[in-house]
Amino acid sequence: MSSYSSAERRLRNIIDQGEAHAVRCGQIGLEKESLRVQADGAIAQSPHPRALGSALAHPYITTDYSEALLELITPPGDDSAKTLQFLCDTHRFVYSGLGDEFLWATSMPCMLGGEDSIPIAQYGSSNPGRMKHIYRRGLGYRYGRVMQVIAGVHFNFSMSEAFWPVRQALEGVTGSSVGFVSESYMGMLRNLQRLGWLVPYLFGASPAVCVSFFKGRETRLPKFDAYTHYEPYATSLRMGDIGYTNAKEGESGIKVCYDSLSSYIDSLECAIRTPYPKYEEIGVKVDGQYRQLNANILQIENEYYSSVRPKQVLENGERPALALKRRGVRYIELRSLDVNAYHPLGVSPEQMRFIEALLIFALFCDSPLVDADERRDIDANFLRVAHRGREPGLTLRRHAWEVDMRDWAEEILDAMGAFCELLDGGSSGVYCHALERQRAKVRDPEETPSARMLREMRERKESFHAFALRMSLEHRNFFLAQGLSEERRAFFEQLAETSLATQARLENETNLPLDDYIAAYFADR
Repeated sequence: MSSYSSAERRLRNIIDQGEAHAVRCGQIGLEKESLRVQADGAIAQSPHPRALGSALAHPYITTDYSEALLELITPPGDDSAKTLQFLCDTHRFVYSGLGDEFLWATSMPCMLGGEDSIPIAQYGSSNPGRMKHIYRRGLGYRYGRVMQVIAGVHFNFSMSEAFWPVRQALEGVTGSSVGFVSESYMGMLRNLQRLGWLVPYLFGASPAVCVSFFKGRETRLPKFDAYTHYEPYATSLRMGDIGYTNAKEGESGIKVCYDSLSSYIDSLECAIRTPYPKYEEIGVKVDGQYRQLNANILQIENEYYSSVRPKQVLENGERPALALKRRGVRYIELRSLDVNAYHPLGVSPEQMRFIEALLIFALFCDSPLVDADERRDIDANFLRVAHRGREPGLTLRRHAWEVDMRDWAEEILDAMGAFCELLDGGSSGVYCHALERQRAKVRDPEETPSARMLREMRERKESFHAFALRMSLEHRNFFLAQGLSEERRAFFEQLAETSLATQARLENETNLPLDDYIAAYFADR
């Protein structure tokens, strides 16, 4: 990667133009996944609670792979404190409809009884709802259901509209502003891949997993105790090779390309249109029932796993690749955050501030294209940190050389200092404090959440399941201790009613055969 001095130079130019405010007004949103679990800590078998609304049509409360895997979404806003407050209110409303169930506090799942214990999410009888279910059924056939119930936090971010004309003028780029914004975001994504290993090191909170995760399967992970597998220096097994990955990627020859927005779209489209023999063996429609949407390398764009994605708001059920092609990149999605087991919301204010600063920093750095050698290094660095991040003397690959991970991390944090000062409007605010907290973790791995988790498990003689159960119940008590205001409760109740009515309308309007609906979805180019 080019010297980080380029980022500081660009930042100084914007400050000199009197446009620092444009950097401070980015939009932030969160998507937080949590498993619903039974009183004994096993995955819930009950349907998505009707009191929460329709998982198909609710804008803020939905499900991911499993009927038991809740996904809570916040609207974008320019104040991370308000974003977290919205997420907190959403949790409180959810708990009002859970009865004896509660939300699991960690990324790695609760007790599982094998593949069949994981109910696939249901979205009703409309064509959009049935298609969402079939896609998830296909994921189960392709990768197994167990890895699909690993939870995470997605951080959505965009710069303010006022920022882009300033940046484009300073860069001396003429032409389409949409094209400039999109390619700038693609450069940001390449840099986030280069720097991405820092996120699991600092915030990884999945160094251990319940033995039930591997029921019926072999694992190379050592035993922590009779009920837990772990790795001694792991930070984020979720981001390692036991987590959700496109395992057939090397065999199929498809690697999504981040050189430009058009190359990204083209490589995704290729994967969606290219048959894959092993998925053809599964079958698409067998005995009149869909097993998957198609037998191609990817069923749809979202099947491609990556730590970061370019995103555009979808209109009228369009495919993500088409939305990007038509309107460019609207925001980016960072997907590598584990659920923070030590915070009821799964993400802390300190994390929010640091991640925001890191993303802005990545946007300001030079971003050359990623060649095949660097791609291998990026992937290898992620795995090293996920499985061995706290290992003394750990090295990573940078510019084809092995470098000390902590030296590299210190260099990044040093370069981020000016960005945190700008966001604070000085040198002693909350962003600078968040930066220093991360510096402490780099200098002492015992300060990381992954180390803290394993330390507590040893001291308390807890299995992973016992640790996660304890934290989950603490978080439940936090949300139940203070209810929602009448105004906020009415807000969420109205959303729930409206979403159920929307689903009912979609089901009543369904007149196109499902086969034709799916064909039309993929025919739209």
